[in-house]
Amino acid sequence: MTAPSKPRSPVRRRVIQAAAASAALTTLGFPAIVRAQSKRLKVGVLLPRSGYQGFIGQSCQKGADLAPGVIKQMLGVDVELMNADTETNVDVARTRAERLIQEGANVLVGAFDSGQTVAIAQVAEQRGTPLVINIAAAPQITEQGYKFVFRNFQTARDIVGNGLRLTGDLFHATNTVPRTAVFMHVNDTFGTAVSRGIAAAMPHMTQLPFKIVDTISYDPAARDLTVEVSKAKASNADFLMLVCRLNDAIALRREMVKQRWNPMGIISPGSPGMYEEQYFKTLGKFSEYSISNVPWYNPRAELTHVVEKAFQKQNPGEKFPFHGLNVGFTFEAIMIAADAFKRAGSTDPKTLADAIRQTNIPRKMMLGAPIKFNAKGQVEGIGSACVQNLKGLPTVVLPADAATAKPVFPAPYYKA
Repeated sequence: MTAPSKPRSPVRRRVIQAAAASAALTTLGFPAIVRAQSKRLKVGVLLPRSGYQGFIGQSCQKGADLAPGVIKQMLGVDVELMNADTETNVDVARTRAERLIQEGANVLVGAFDSGQTVAIAQVAEQRGTPLVINIAAAPQITEQGYKFVFRNFQTARDIVGNGLRLTGDLFHATNTVPRTAVFMHVNDTFGTAVSRGIAAAMPHMTQLPFKIVDTISYDPAARDLTVEVSKAKASNADFLMLVCRLNDAIALRREMVKQRWNPMGIISPGSPGMYEEQYFKTLGKFSEYSISNVPWYNPRAELTHVVEKAFQKQNPGEKFPFHGLNVGFTFEAIMIAADAFKRAGSTDPKTLADAIRQTNIPRKMMLGAPIKFNAKGQVEGIGSACVQNLKGLPTVVLPADAATAKPVFPAPYYKA
């Protein structure tokens, strides 16, 4: 006679059910470990927190640091940050991206600099891990046919087009008609891309009253720009059009003061540097009136107020406008990943990439249209603002519906 079998305990029953579910998921092509990890999104954040771009990388990091708390309240998603310093080095960026993926990052975010981002994008595509770019403008990044690379930032072409149009708007708003400009730009991946964009765009910008009389490139890591500034001064141009980074912008402005070169003003058609806090701290009164036409945050957007409040809580005593661009785009990159993760319900790379591709976020903090990716993984319709350094703060002066002050041009030091 066969002994009656003992009833299974509740614990044993759950173990058997879990094993069966795991086997079923594996059969369908979804490893059990993917579902086990899906309650939390691991975001690998790659930024140049040291090296000559260190100040800007640290500013971007502030946006990453506040993201988990805000996103938890907004979306109910748990985000775990895995931070890595690219050291302002392309090779380091590549190896750190590899390491983050090996350590379990479900998605990468970064890396501010175009050259470093190109390297990270190659790794992300090869490893099949989604990359959401926070800031990087080189057009080729989204022209490779990549399936795992997404950018919520303007391309160099967009930056140039928006920047030149805003330059024309600035002249119109201030009733000025400069006739000549000298164009200076960094010779890195970003600066070269913008330079090409300006060369291509200027012949079509017939509404602009000026012509470029000389173009001067320089190394963004250069400590001495005496020769370059002397050459620019000798052009006798009405104003300086500048594509820079932070440290070189400081060195260049100091050299302008030293050589007593006082053009009508300094206008960037779209680059970082002159709106950064360190530019103000280092240069003091000589930081005033510099103008940057750049992608910017909407000071009137609801999400801007939420993010600014979180920023002030984590960074008491610091001023949000110095970090708004870097914080905003870095925060939005992580928000995009979290939004896709919530809809996908999975950290499976392909499933997550497909969800990112379907993104539609109208509630954002940066100027422009809702966040939607085109077939190339590029968000279109991102807006720009004319941001002028006034009374110690980067201030929106155009467009009028986002402005908090009126533009000042020429600068008061002109002809001094």
